[in-house]
Amino acid sequence: MAEQFENQTGVASSDPPKFVRWLGSKIVPRRVSLKRLLRARQKVERQRIKAGKPHRVEYFHQVDDPYSHLAVQVLKPLLEAYDIEINVQLVAGPSGKNLPEPELLPSYSRHDCEQVAPYYGLDFPNPCQVAGQEELALASRILAGAVGKDFAAVAIAVGSAIWRGGGALQTLAENHEPLAQIETDKLVKQGTERQLELKHYSGGMFFYGGEWYWGIDRLYHLEHRLIELGIAKVGDGKLVVPRPAIEDGPLRDDGSLTLEIYPSLRSPYTAISFDLSVALARKVGARLVLRPVLPMVMRGVSLTREKGFYILMDTAREARELGVEGFGGMYDPIGEPVRRGFSLFPWAREKGREAELLSAFLRAAFFESINTLSDRGMRQVVENAGLPWDEARTILGNRDWEAEMEQNRLAMYEWDSWGVPSYRLLGRSGETIANFWGQDRLWVVAREIQRVLGEER
Repeated sequence: MAEQFENQTGVASSDPPKFVRWLGSKIVPRRVSLKRLLRARQKVERQRIKAGKPHRVEYFHQVDDPYSHLAVQVLKPLLEAYDIEINVQLVAGPSGKNLPEPELLPSYSRHDCEQVAPYYGLDFPNPCQVAGQEELALASRILAGAVGKDFAAVAIAVGSAIWRGGGALQTLAENHEPLAQIETDKLVKQGTERQLELKHYSGGMFFYGGEWYWGIDRLYHLEHRLIELGIAKVGDGKLVVPRPAIEDGPLRDDGSLTLEIYPSLRSPYTAISFDLSVALARKVGARLVLRPVLPMVMRGVSLTREKGFYILMDTAREARELGVEGFGGMYDPIGEPVRRGFSLFPWAREKGREAELLSAFLRAAFFESINTLSDRGMRQVVENAGLPWDEARTILGNRDWEAEMEQNRLAMYEWDSWGVPSYRLLGRSGETIANFWGQDRLWVVAREIQRVLGEER
């Protein structure tokens, strides 16, 4: 493992003043409320009509981003399904504090796209190739020359050439005149500046009417919005890119499979998916192992303001789609509350209530606006988990858990994941079958479990 990943061993304080915690508990619910979102959408639509503008979606394409290759494959189907325009921008992709682990992201994103593309009916080679800088430069010039023309078709061909290798880029360059490097750089700079102006940072992104939609995994939110606006060309309600459902399936395990879940106590995405993840493992009969890790910002991994706001807004709409009610009643547990919560984890595990403890803490911090820095708040967490407070208070605040959390982090980094929630599916002999990062991969986890169980029969 690279040295920079091994150095994240300190437990950073990350303890804001009490007033800041309290203020956040008042601001966050308003920011993520559905009522506020709908009012903002209505305002955007009124302004669009007044200005006489079409329904314009902006798409930001990054040449070396696997998720962009998946996204560009649905541009034409979107245009065929909805009365919209799609304005394409080329971008350089995330950098600086918006790219916390630049060594891990390329490898993980390729692996992720290899796994999910077939489920979406999209093309991504498995295994894929890694293009060199000269090839990527030529690919960018070809893409730049196609902007404003038949971009989707050219970009699909370029992406296929990049990820499959074999020299196909040269043939594409002969058939689609590349733009000069200086003009290409100018287009990428303009696209990147436009994206930063709109307060985002990643490739494969869609922007419409004040909201961002990340790649194929969030397009269903955009499609629902377009349908509500009445601009679907066919009124059957079918989506171009529907979100796959989390289905536990008919097959049941006898404990031969192990599902490891890597949660954090300060992760909004963990908060809305933890109970669903635990329920899936228990329902299918897989052995459940919880391997919690410190929040990224408590181990020195950066998070920008723009990224933080996007995560909260995105989590709120994901929660609504999952039927998880009440998200947004947040009392930020960063710092000491997280440490207090984890100090009880080994004890709760001894009593067979570790999942209940983490669930109760996440609900308190993200749904019920409970101050987990106080003993009163922690008592609610402990008792809601079905554990005795009189015993918990005597061990609250110990640091015996730190080594275990660090081991969990290192284990997660071994397969190129640094975020939560992450999942690892293990076989009968402890071998890794599959690994995934993100609450929006729980549906893949469920399908992989059924696939493996089906092969064993």
